[in-house]
Amino acid sequence: MPHDHNHTHLDPASGDRRVSIAIWANALLTVAQIAGGILSGSLALVADALHNFSDMASLVIAFGARKIARRPADERMTFGYGRIEIVAALINYTTLIVIGLYLIYEGGMRIFQPTAVEGWTVIILGGVALAVDTLTAFLTYSMQKGSVNIRALFLHNLSDALASLAVVAGGMLILLYDLRWVDPAITIGIALYILYLAFTEIGNPIRTLMLGSPPDIDNGAVIEAICSVEGVDDIHQVHLWQMHEHEVALDCHVVLQEGSWSRMETVKAEIKKRLKETFNIGHTALEFEELGSEHKDASLYGHASSSHHSGSHEAH
Repeated sequence: MPHDHNHTHLDPASGDRRVSIAIWANALLTVAQIAGGILSGSLALVADALHNFSDMASLVIAFGARKIARRPADERMTFGYGRIEIVAALINYTTLIVIGLYLIYEGGMRIFQPTAVEGWTVIILGGVALAVDTLTAFLTYSMQKGSVNIRALFLHNLSDALASLAVVAGGMLILLYDLRWVDPAITIGIALYILYLAFTEIGNPIRTLMLGSPPDIDNGAVIEAICSVEGVDDIHQVHLWQMHEHEVALDCHVVLQEGSWSRMETVKAEIKKRLKETFNIGHTALEFEELGSEHKDASLYGHASSSHHSGSHEAH
């Protein structure tokens, strides 16, 4: 499956301004919610504040990462700095998991030892939080399509908005029916949703940092496309990975058929063309070998050798 690159791209300065506004809005909200949570005795407000604080910290990391990622490659970072945003996303999700587990623990303790909660404070601050979360989600919506880091922030702000609605509902139940267990129960619900989001999204940055092959590209189809080029006998030692979030790279050894060595440049050009047009793989490093003098017992992937040629293909 080819990579989808039809993203809505803002110019860098506009994107940075949006992230800056979101940072300040979330910072002010976090301070207000923590103060309100302590004064009113609402753990749900503190839970929502911690979630907002993690979003604010992630926005700060994302802001710095966006700027660093735009640096050109140099002698120390020959691949460039684009992966800094993947690192930022991984930090973001890891922090969310820690916060989610802590909130479940605190909520469980509160259920067994309920405390008085000031309902009106919870409702008012929950309403303010809903407005700020909606603003942040709006600011990052068009940016999240092209960045795993901004996507994480967008999803979190949507979850924050839902959590804020739950907090407001909890405050109303406390006012109307004095149901003190509702506040810690909502806290645990928010925490479980945070954990669900974090665990479902954390796999992508881990895969990228582990140099895993892109999940939306069929490796078998890539290998078949190369082997179907006229003059190619086989390939082995294939490496397919993501250099940056939207830049896929491939290197491999290509074994040419007998009599095709003189056509090597033509074969190379055709392979590169197919990879670019079909899979949007723009960075390729191809090493050519003659049939009969190729690496023996080479594996299809990586550098490991095996007792048989696992890179052989029956049909070309």
